[in-house]
Amino acid sequence: MTTQTDKSMEGPIRFMAPEAVRACIGTELGVTEWIGIDQHMIDTFADVTRDRYFIHVDPARAAGTPFGGTIAHGFLTLSMLAHMAYQVCPGIEGTKAQLNYGFNRLRFVAPVPVNSRIRGRFVLKDFSAKAGRWQAVYDVSVEVEGKPKPALIAEWVAAGLFES
Repeated sequence: MTTQTDKSMEGPIRFMAPEAVRACIGTELGVTEWIGIDQHMIDTFADVTRDRYFIHVDPARAAGTPFGGTIAHGFLTLSMLAHMAYQVCPGIEGTKAQLNYGFNRLRFVAPVPVNSRIRGRFVLKDFSAKAGRWQAVYDVSVEVEGKPKPALIAEWVAAGLFES
């Protein structure tokens, strides 16, 4: 296993051989650091995605909802998975390119209120490598600090291409 020393989070912070990753099937790979979700992050996401629904960007109107204030977009929470995965999911040694392959299952279970902190919990559900490529399936949950329900649960599929 090798470790990346650059903390810029441009990719996984550790790397493992495919056989070592396969041996981790069924185990928790780790829990990420807490990430703060503030109004500036929510507003920036709204600007980029053009989803400016009031529940996300208008604190005064959102205060009158059952949430009592603005909440993060579900897709903002989802988009944080890549950053989270870099912290705990190993890169596969010999990989030329890694891709987000999609989701077998995805649910937004509970809201993420403004000024909350979230973190990801990753379990390796499956891993296979053959014919110059690999595929990993992760059971992921995104927890909201102090809340009983996760914000998001998903079965996430990543794929990679080995160097020739």
